[in-house]
Amino acid sequence: MSLPLIHPLDPPPDVAETLRRFADWPNVVLFDSASRRPELGRYSFLAADPFEFEELASVPFGVDPFARLREWSQRFASESVPNLPPFQGGAAGLLSYELGGVWEQLPRPAINEFELPWLAVGLYDWVIAWDHELGSAWVISHGFPAEGTARERRAAERIKAVIDRLNVGQVFNLSVSDGQVENLPHPFTRSPFGSGGSNFSRDEYLRAVERVIEYIHAGDVFQVNLSQRLLFSAREDSLSLYLRLRQLNPAPFAGYFSCNDWTIASASPERFVHVQDGVVETRPIKGTRRRRYRPEADLFTEDELRESEKDQAENVMIVDLLRNDLSKVCSPGSIRVPSLCAVETYETVQHLVSVVRGTLDRDAAGRQLNAWDLLAALFPGGSITGAPKVRAMQIIAELEPTVRGPYCGSLFYVGFDGSADSSILIRTFTVRRGWIQCSVGGGIVAQSAPAAEYEETLHKAAGMLSALSPNP
Repeated sequence: MSLPLIHPLDPPPDVAETLRRFADWPNVVLFDSASRRPELGRYSFLAADPFEFEELASVPFGVDPFARLREWSQRFASESVPNLPPFQGGAAGLLSYELGGVWEQLPRPAINEFELPWLAVGLYDWVIAWDHELGSAWVISHGFPAEGTARERRAAERIKAVIDRLNVGQVFNLSVSDGQVENLPHPFTRSPFGSGGSNFSRDEYLRAVERVIEYIHAGDVFQVNLSQRLLFSAREDSLSLYLRLRQLNPAPFAGYFSCNDWTIASASPERFVHVQDGVVETRPIKGTRRRRYRPEADLFTEDELRESEKDQAENVMIVDLLRNDLSKVCSPGSIRVPSLCAVETYETVQHLVSVVRGTLDRDAAGRQLNAWDLLAALFPGGSITGAPKVRAMQIIAELEPTVRGPYCGSLFYVGFDGSADSSILIRTFTVRRGWIQCSVGGGIVAQSAPAAEYEETLHKAAGMLSALSPNP
């Protein structure tokens, strides 16, 4: 058995209802093209109950966090079936922002109340895959970790279990909150939205922006992405929160990952990095405007964003940073920028987005570089750190009082065939210990006005917080 077993689903099930039906399965993960765009929103994938799982609370500097995952990729390498969606099973999960401290020695913020893992990745032998352009869906099952005829038998059994769950009348909606609200060991300020809290007061955030500008004028850095973390008590289960979020804020890189007692619910518009047949693509976002709800006013917003020298400068700096990062793993001369500072429109905001591409190289020993080498070279994404990246991350650790955790990390997959895709976890809720975290940030450059930067974080939060119900 060299190829997985395939079972077409006709008619294709609804993505949201499918997630509800598998919500009680362990380590359920959904890569959700909730915003259907021809170039980005074609596929969605759901998997659960991985046969292997790796969770790392933290990783010492210099230790390869992907060592076990690389071994999985070698041991369970498998071809994919042509003309089907690209993820047909493999490794999938979370890389938290702090994982960047593995490759660079960075200070760590003192406050880490929620203790989310730096890495949490499952190895999934089956997946439900949707092709929204064709209006089709399939269950794809490899039968790992079994071998020989036992593998084929397990693959068929897994398909049957998935079909049985799809056909049950009951929808497995979680009816209670994910946990009791725990007292936090550190105080936090009142949220600017009138309830909940933040790790910054307005004055503290303005002073932090001013400090970044001082670093820029001193020549330390060109740009720093500074964020504030909003906190709200969880009044309902995280599944309901995600389903409302994907409805109100559909995004091409939305996702849901429920693991033990914590959950990621994301409406990310931003791809981190994608690789298929050795071709790499990353899509940095820099530059944001809040949408206006009269069409003619929205057009003015688009023009304002496109013509903003500050936003274009931010975006171009990150494009240069990513070209440099990609040069570590891509063939000389292969890196291109087919799109620079294009405006993309989403439910509540407009963004400046660029596209950078390259081709994976071989290392000095002649080994073909792969998705794990690519993630190690680029993580975390430059659009949510700043430039130069390492100095920006040092300043972030100095000025932001709490760890970021999953925020600005990545929800990703690496298939059994070596293909990979990933988001940057912005527009993302993290739920644990009875609390909902929602962090929002922006790029600070020399021209930044502190008050305007603070207001931009609130504009980004407004669309997300509309998904909180009942009122936080």
